[in-house]
Amino acid sequence: MLICCAQKLCGTNYPVSIAFIVVNEFCERFSYYGMKAVLTLYFIHYLNWDKDLSTAVYHAFSSLCYFTPLLGALIADSWLGKFKTIIYLSIVYVIGHVVKSVGAIPDVGDSTLHIALSMVGLVLIAFGTGGIKPCVAAFGGDQFDEENTEERTKFFSIFYMSINAGSVLSTIVTPILRGDVKCFGGDCYALAFGVPAALMVIALVVFISGSGLYKKSPPEGNVLVRVCKCIGFAIQNRWRNSKKSPKKSHWLDWAEEKYPKRLIQEIKMVFRVLVLYIPLPMFWALFDQQVQGYIQLISFVFTDTQIVVTIFHLKGQFINTHTENINITVGTDEFYAAANYGISQNISVPRGEYNGVVCETNSNQYHIDLGLLDFGAFYTVILSKKSEGLTTIKMEDIQANNIHITWQIPQYVFLTAGEVMFSITGLEFSYSQAPASMKSVLQAGWLMTVAFGNVIVLIVAEGAGMEQWAEFLLFAGLLVAVSIIFSIMAYFYTYVDPDQLDKTFREDTDDEKVKSSDSKKKETVSLTDMPKQTKM
Repeated sequence: MLICCAQKLCGTNYPVSIAFIVVNEFCERFSYYGMKAVLTLYFIHYLNWDKDLSTAVYHAFSSLCYFTPLLGALIADSWLGKFKTIIYLSIVYVIGHVVKSVGAIPDVGDSTLHIALSMVGLVLIAFGTGGIKPCVAAFGGDQFDEENTEERTKFFSIFYMSINAGSVLSTIVTPILRGDVKCFGGDCYALAFGVPAALMVIALVVFISGSGLYKKSPPEGNVLVRVCKCIGFAIQNRWRNSKKSPKKSHWLDWAEEKYPKRLIQEIKMVFRVLVLYIPLPMFWALFDQQVQGYIQLISFVFTDTQIVVTIFHLKGQFINTHTENINITVGTDEFYAAANYGISQNISVPRGEYNGVVCETNSNQYHIDLGLLDFGAFYTVILSKKSEGLTTIKMEDIQANNIHITWQIPQYVFLTAGEVMFSITGLEFSYSQAPASMKSVLQAGWLMTVAFGNVIVLIVAEGAGMEQWAEFLLFAGLLVAVSIIFSIMAYFYTYVDPDQLDKTFREDTDDEKVKSSDSKKKETVSLTDMPKQTKM
């Protein structure tokens, strides 16, 4: 890395400090998305939760991760400052990952302890990732000088590129670690969660390494308390005097009797942006539909009297409640299911005709015909144990796909392009339209649109009981309506320059000082001219 004497990347106006911030964000996003990539599988196959509970907990966790940014923003802007907030909450983040990884070790306690450790770990991760999320983006924006607005805008694009790079790489790596690496006699969830924990440690170390290069803005005091009191006083004062006094141009102007004009203007700026954000959760509600249907239940269940075989997307897993160990050969793939509720590994099964599938126990060998196992289908095959062998009843619960999966590529291209443009613009807009004392707070407001999007998904998906295609159509239709509403709102929005606010109120302060100085001079003159009085 080339460093100029003015702590700029050579030949540019980019401060060297942003390199540490971008690398930190890459590692943190790898940590977060790497853990989430195997979370639903962990719920189903390790904790043995059903699909509905797994989906509900997944979305609840996602929502919490995007509600906690408000807490982190308040701590940063009001108490510790962005730098210390990022460090302290990153430590909480790391602890959460470690607890989550320990909960995935089979030898540590029973299932109750595993669930308890998993939930505690997820809560700590939610507070860690959510708390630092608005601070890191705003802290990166703080590194630029006032005149380098173009470079700052490009920084948010680079910043978001690091987010996507970390998430894409992690969602490839951690599922491989879970499935291909075996530990404790099965899929290695402890390693799949441990690697993201290690990446979060690296993120923390990298961020601290750049400490001497950062521009660190001090906290502005208890911003939230001042804002709430100002709003409360404005409402109270308006209610008391609305009939007696002349109308104000804005309802917050009723607080001018007690609070400085600068604070009132800052609150107006934040409110105008937050109102603009009201329709945006619907975008994330539709975008997060990618998660719906991701959960796949694939199992072969054996009982003493019958064997139930369930295959989804041509993947298989065996749960053996038989008193004997069973080896099953499906094509070239070998499944081993131990006796007494043993669970086999999860193996992909290629599409094809499966006749003469061998089911072998210690005492017997059976041959069954599964027929064609096609792409995207959900098969349930009941193998009933008879005196002469096994009889099969094959049921196709979900019909096989007749459209090639590559047709989804254009859809994901459009989804990703829309999300990238939407997110980068939102990050930069939230920073540029926020007053200096509320940069992190407004970043948190932007992130909370994601949280409310997840809440909408929870309400509709879990409460409405609609079929998946109907859900997709509903969310798409709602987003079209919301886009029209947002376009109208955005048309009437007027951009503000927070730096101009500083100049305006600095000039007002200077004028007040001049007036105060003139009045003191006049007062001095008048006192000099007064006749002396005799002491009594």
